Amino acid sequence: TEPVNHTLMFGKPLSYTLLFFSPDFNYNTDGYEGDTAEDRKSQDGSETMPFIDESPTMSPHLCARGQDGEAISPTPAEGLLSGGDTEKGLEMRKLVLSGFLASEEIYINQLEALLLPMKPLKATATTSKPVLTVEQIETIFFMIQDIFVIHKEFYDALSPNIQQWDEKITVGHLFQKLASQLGVYKAFVDNYKVAVGTVEKCSQANSQFQKISEVRYFITYDHSIFYSLMFVFAALLYKPIDRVTRSTLVLHDLLKHTPKDHPDFPLLQDALRISQNFLSIINEEIDPRRTAVTTPKGEARQLVKDGFLVEVSEGTRKLRHVFLFTDLLLCAKMKKTAVGRHQQYECKWYIPLADLSFQTLDDSDSLPHIQTLPEHEIEEMKIKISTIKSEIQKEKKAQKSQSRNVDRLRKKMNEQESCLLLYSPTIPFRIHNKHGKSCLFLLSSDYERSEWRESIQKLQKKDLQACVLSSVELQVLTGSCFKLRTVHNIPVTSNKDDEESPGLYGFLHVIVHKATGFKESANLYCTLEVDSFGYFVSKAITRVFRDTTEPQWNEEFEIELEGSQCLRILCYEKCYDKSKLNKDDNEIVDKIMGKGQVQLDPQAVQSKNWHMDVIEMNGIKVEFSMKFTTRDLSLKRTPSKKQSGVFGVKISVVTKRERSKVPYIVRQCIEEVEKRGIDEVGIYRISGVATDIQALKAAFDANTKDILMMLSDMDINAIAGTLKLYFRELPEPLLTDRLYPAFMEGTALSDPAAKENCMMHLLRSLPDPNLITFLSLLEHLKRVAEKEPVNKMSLHNLATVFGPTLLRPSESEINKANVTMASDIWSHDVMAQVQVLLYYLQHPPISFAELKKNTLYFSTDV
Repeated sequence: TEPVNHTLMFGKPLSYTLLFFSPDFNYNTDGYEGDTAEDRKSQDGSETMPFIDESPTMSPHLCARGQDGEAISPTPAEGLLSGGDTEKGLEMRKLVLSGFLASEEIYINQLEALLLPMKPLKATATTSKPVLTVEQIETIFFMIQDIFVIHKEFYDALSPNIQQWDEKITVGHLFQKLASQLGVYKAFVDNYKVAVGTVEKCSQANSQFQKISEVRYFITYDHSIFYSLMFVFAALLYKPIDRVTRSTLVLHDLLKHTPKDHPDFPLLQDALRISQNFLSIINEEIDPRRTAVTTPKGEARQLVKDGFLVEVSEGTRKLRHVFLFTDLLLCAKMKKTAVGRHQQYECKWYIPLADLSFQTLDDSDSLPHIQTLPEHEIEEMKIKISTIKSEIQKEKKAQKSQSRNVDRLRKKMNEQESCLLLYSPTIPFRIHNKHGKSCLFLLSSDYERSEWRESIQKLQKKDLQACVLSSVELQVLTGSCFKLRTVHNIPVTSNKDDEESPGLYGFLHVIVHKATGFKESANLYCTLEVDSFGYFVSKAITRVFRDTTEPQWNEEFEIELEGSQCLRILCYEKCYDKSKLNKDDNEIVDKIMGKGQVQLDPQAVQSKNWHMDVIEMNGIKVEFSMKFTTRDLSLKRTPSKKQSGVFGVKISVVTKRERSKVPYIVRQCIEEVEKRGIDEVGIYRISGVATDIQALKAAFDANTKDILMMLSDMDINAIAGTLKLYFRELPEPLLTDRLYPAFMEGTALSDPAAKENCMMHLLRSLPDPNLITFLSLLEHLKRVAEKEPVNKMSLHNLATVFGPTLLRPSESEINKANVTMASDIWSHDVMAQVQVLLYYLQHPPISFAELKKNTLYFSTDV
């Protein structure tokens, strides 16, 4: 054993003593933690190739721990909250980079740990008693040294920039260089399965290597052991794959907080593009959804795409589930089965891709008679759905005996939504079997039609042979569809989880500026689509910019959002001349030049300012700006003129007057709820009687002597309601107006290190009475959630109840009109407030004393 002093850039040095148990090798390094072997196994127990996650919302977790194992935060840069939006963005850049640099150091240590046994193993390979052969060593440690060098150079170049931070410092070139070296990772990923397999085989065959690959170590702090871990060597091999995702997440966050005119912006954009392309290539090779189906003849067939489409059959609309396999298109419907019986699909028809072509209408043709509904009836359906949603929200607030009403309303809403889904699509998508059969689908979106067509055409470029399935083969294939499907439910609200985001309700203002990247002059225009009521709807169209390679529209649109989460932009070439038909499809329609979409991120669009963005599509770039106007309704906090009492009075005034750390009303309500309300179903969700709550409010304001007697006699829901009312009527939110924008930005960060860094700093920035009260409430709510099996209140439910109450700002421009749709109340701004509280509720216990020490002890787990 030998002590190793390891100093991170934040906080004070952390001294580690690591004890390794190995037969013939003696080496030491800093501590590190890997995934367990079970973490990398599939459900059937077999080792699987990891699927690299490209989404910022699915990031790996970086956790810093103190000596008691409690998760704490790095100390961020000072001045996070000073200055304007640009200055704040630059400070957020520093936070993101600081957190990433700390995790980069840990990653380098992990790579060193992988390399440590390599030299002694190589030394024994040429002796008479080798532990491993040279070939086995090269397989296991393939590309690790190269990856180590790349990241060590990156770390050494980035570190001085963070330590000597300046607003004008550029780091984009470093990330660009790092992204350009991803080819090394590609080679590593290709070898990954072989490397892990070799480790397992060698461990089973050689007891010496098995002991090397399963090292137990201890980390000591001030000479007392506080953490131990059995480490599996093979788990370290996953770290390089994990790291590519982390780097991509950081690039997302850096771009979000880098001004467009900063010299770093184009470099970071390029680095992100390279990283995302790399992840897409890797995932395309290992996508777990492409499950193979083997027919009785032994043919391998894979599912490529599936979804619900409306088919026109004998003039009637039918909802079908369509499956695109590598060699055929299959149209099915769900069989009606008895209750409790396993659901199955019934095949309506199939067309081999070798026989399939796209058929469009000539001028002389017309669509067959199709059932349609007048536009006003479609709108009436939407109003009914919104009204039912509102009723469901009201019923949920009622007592549990009303749950039957909720089920009845859900069934009613499902009927309306399914009908809307069936009758709203109008865009024809015709396919033709060269042996005679033609099929017509109706889609809501040209985007969707284009995706289906492109997917089929991509498969048709391969040398496909026409296939004819026997009835048995068709039955086997259709039977497998239920298991293989990736789209499980009709896209209606009633099929969604209650905890899923309801989307944005309000108005999205979009300016389509210009497009670049066209190789030839054309007549160009754009259309805008948003999702609404389970399907995408075209909402706006620009004018046609004629005979140009650089159209400049600069047109503004106001788009109504009804639970929307995504904006799509399609760029078309207007076809005035029939000689410019799409020869492949024989279409007399405008040609799609490119298409793309962006998620409607509330942090980006819910502000007073315009947010500019770019969508890249097939080499074409479309520039646009957007901002969102919410219809959210809220009580506006107002400064109190009261000189006494507790409701509507600043928390600092109350605690100073009471000479307490936490207001008396908060302590007493929490104590009473924990004494006799913690098992109450729907505690904090079920409303108390308004007159009881007002009586308690008056008693606390007057500091009545018999307040304890009143509490013991009062209905527990009234006490819970009084506590919520106290926080709601504070003249400023408990988490303060000053910090509100930073909380919103912090919860939107993708990288866990930067998020932890920011969110803990924000707590430290709270005034002491606010912080101590918040931590007391936090621990109370966690204790309530521990009884979730009984009281049905999860952390998410509690965050939904208290998030807006603790964060809703005192000054906000909120529409004062009466709101009829419950969905309006659940705007994305409110959901972001919920996410802030949920983050702290899910966080390990936070100690006031440790938080205020302003120090950091990093553990080495990522």
